[in-house]
Amino acid sequence: MIQNDTFLRALRREPTSHTPVWLMRQAGRYLPEYNRTRAQAGSFMQLAMTPELATEVTLQPLERFPLDAAILFSDILTVPDAMGLGLSFAVGEGPRFAHKTDSEASIRALTVPDMNKLRYVFDAVTQIKKALNGRVPLIGFSGSPFTLACYTIEGGSSDGFPNVRRLAYSRPDLMQRLIDVNTEAVTVYLNEQIDAGADAVMIFDTWGGLLPAAEYRTFSLASMRRVLEGLKPGATGKMPTILFTKGGGVWLDEMAASGADALGLDWTVALAQARKAVGQRVALQGNLDPLTLLTDPATVARAAEAVVRAAGSAPGHIFNLGHGIVPQTPPENVGVLVETVHRVSREMRQASP
Repeated sequence: MIQNDTFLRALRREPTSHTPVWLMRQAGRYLPEYNRTRAQAGSFMQLAMTPELATEVTLQPLERFPLDAAILFSDILTVPDAMGLGLSFAVGEGPRFAHKTDSEASIRALTVPDMNKLRYVFDAVTQIKKALNGRVPLIGFSGSPFTLACYTIEGGSSDGFPNVRRLAYSRPDLMQRLIDVNTEAVTVYLNEQIDAGADAVMIFDTWGGLLPAAEYRTFSLASMRRVLEGLKPGATGKMPTILFTKGGGVWLDEMAASGADALGLDWTVALAQARKAVGQRVALQGNLDPLTLLTDPATVARAAEAVVRAAGSAPGHIFNLGHGIVPQTPPENVGVLVETVHRVSREMRQASP
């Protein structure tokens, strides 16, 4: 039994006493305690691959702030790492792969990984669930098939992912082959998280918004729909799901037909317009600009209230950022954010007839 199930009820578009709030990268470098644990682990990958430490950092933000959900501490690139592509993180730099999928031979050779190589992720889910002891729901996640392809084709982070887009245009057959393998892998990966105890799962399509409409539908949205169709039920029925395409505001109507229960929104999308576009078909999650948290407490409170009021008091809104917390964020501003969201949303519901 989950004591605070506000997040799950909002996903089902049921009435809630307040707007639930959780934050992308809520366990991360803005917290001093996280940095101490990461230093203890020796590296980001060691931290993510040690279930006890992953559990510790997952719970850290919940000890500071009355958040309405926990999210598994891991990385979206664990799946391609398990495919043998050699993921690493250098200090002060983004992810890097030792082997790329930028040739026909490398793409043809790619296969769905043995999930035993990702046992550390599933063990972390199990340990986190036990440590939460029903306090709040636990969110599992994966990168989208297309976003994983972006990193493996380029070999890491990139400005605009030009090689990815060239491949999509010139060799759509190869891109589709890569997407198909990733789709199968992501489906199995999320199902393993569900078996381990995740209460909801989210697909992070960080780079789908880089694509033109036709390619987005073919390589990003269609693959995410296939993942959603392949997910197992949860403990109480259909597994609650969130789909987030950064930069995907123009495709909200199509995304709402994907089978997801909620759509994540980045900060460029007007919440009222998003609700008009999707009606009551899905819940909406978002969408404060993370850089707002680099200002002052009064500004944070005003901006958070504006998002809550834009969403309105009707069921089906989950407060979040439009992307992840940046490392320079003062923790006290996060506290102001959570308090404001809870307080203002309660006041709005009490004032509604």
